[in-house]
Amino acid sequence: MSECYVGLMSGTSIDAIDAAVVDFEPFPPRCIATASLSIDSDLRRRILALCAAGENEIERMGQLDVELGQLFARAAIEVMEKAGLRVDEVAAIGSHGQTIRHEPGSRYPFTLQIGDPNIIAQQTGITTVADFRRRDLAVGGQGAPLAPAYHRWFLRNRGGAVVNIGGMANVTLLPASMEEKVVGFDTGPGNVLIDGWMAHCRGERMDCDGAFARSGVVSEELLSTMQQEPFFQQSPPKSTGRERFNMRWLDAHLSAVERPPQDVAATLVELTATTIAESVALQPVGEHALWICGGGAHNGYLLERIAAQLPGWQVDSSEAVGMDPDWVEAMAFAWLARQTLSGKEGNLPSVTGAQEAAILGAVFPVKSTFLPI
Repeated sequence: MSECYVGLMSGTSIDAIDAAVVDFEPFPPRCIATASLSIDSDLRRRILALCAAGENEIERMGQLDVELGQLFARAAIEVMEKAGLRVDEVAAIGSHGQTIRHEPGSRYPFTLQIGDPNIIAQQTGITTVADFRRRDLAVGGQGAPLAPAYHRWFLRNRGGAVVNIGGMANVTLLPASMEEKVVGFDTGPGNVLIDGWMAHCRGERMDCDGAFARSGVVSEELLSTMQQEPFFQQSPPKSTGRERFNMRWLDAHLSAVERPPQDVAATLVELTATTIAESVALQPVGEHALWICGGGAHNGYLLERIAAQLPGWQVDSSEAVGMDPDWVEAMAFAWLARQTLSGKEGNLPSVTGAQEAAILGAVFPVKSTFLPI
């Protein structure tokens, strides 16, 4: 069986579908090719509209499920072509899908990702594994974060901390020994509020390298009010999403504090940096090394603010330990597909709060594996 897998990922920033072809043999895995399909402003607007209650949701979700399934399939085909691989040289595709709701704390906990894997399997001709999060919820977990299991597998007996800064930020705290429990959880907003504020006040998708935030001054009053959010005081396991941290949440805090736009930007960077640093510093890890991946790894000002709040820590891009910061998440879902098809668990109960480890995901095969009756 081929050890090449495709991982597909679209996160809470909703800016692109990331695709990576990963060869898992021999260890460490090699990222053979990558591709990124941008999500245009109209599609992004329609996805965001589904992240909150609204009219005609089922019809809109059904249409987007198909549209995104086609887009995910296109990303997979493009990255395979870049890798020069035939269909029969890829074992499977692992697709995260696009999260539109994540409510693990509701009366009936649920999480929902769209991007129909039936379409991905059909259009690529490759067995597709998807819907990874709901099995973890079924065994009492949060359904997130899932990447810490890949971080542990990849870094083996290396201790330290990994932080992924996408729309939301999540931390993986790795003890030096594989025998000790990994701690991992969402720390709160990563880029979601910063990006939302830039779109609101400057019509830009992001604050490149944190330049706009760097020109401002942190508002201690605004920072203090935002830090009162109960999620920050909640003990792990915990996960979050746009249901909690969104522009409505920010507007509610800004209504009581009037500050120039650049000061708001600086304060939002400080909120992300502070919640990450506090989460890392309060947990025992193997060594005082923090490796950052995700889009936030390219925000120099944000990294400076995190490092300033972690004296004595070495703060680097995850590239320092062989994990390309832009492709860690896509590679993680390629690995999760491999785990599923190998009959191995993909979650860490110490991270998600699940009652037991479980084989994650649903398999959408391209050829029948069933015996005739």
